Amino acid sequence: MHALKKNRPLRRVMLAAATTVTGVVLLLSLKPHTPPTPAEASSSGSHSPSSSSSSSSGGSSGGSSGSSSGSSGGTKSTGTRTVTGDTVQTRWGPVQVRITLKNGRITEVTAVAYPSENPKDQEINSYAIPQLRREVLAAQSAQIDSVSGATYTSDGYRQSLQSALDSAGL
Repeated sequence: MHALKKNRPLRRVMLAAATTVTGVVLLLSLKPHTPPTPAEASSSGSHSPSSSSSSSSGGSSGGSSGSSSGSSGGTKSTGTRTVTGDTVQTRWGPVQVRITLKNGRITEVTAVAYPSENPKDQEINSYAIPQLRREVLAAQSAQIDSVSGATYTSDGYRQSLQSALDSAGL
């Protein structure tokens, strides 16, 4: 006779309970995914991701720029100077870019602030920020392509970069 025949309903209940308990124990024993550390936007180490609230109003679809300090430092247009673009509020958080100019050419680009509140933001920006930096250095302008999967960050990066270039008079 088979163990799960209808004349033995208690065995069926016990087997179902044991299977359920085993499944729950296995699920609870899984290790959670550890969040990746965000990649440095530049090798200079002056990177500090924003830790302010990363979610703006739920109805916002990104692209609206908030104004912050568009400061510039340096002496003359032929020397080396650093210009920080406006902070741009995106759907997932603020993005701000700082550029270093030497003789009118962009020599360094640093993401001062970008979304990094949750592991998904960190994962996306760990590859998006370095890619955007490479594109800016190659293009020497804000006319760069968006990084696939990081559209909001790319748009904010481009807007902040353009405000820095405008402040620098380029």
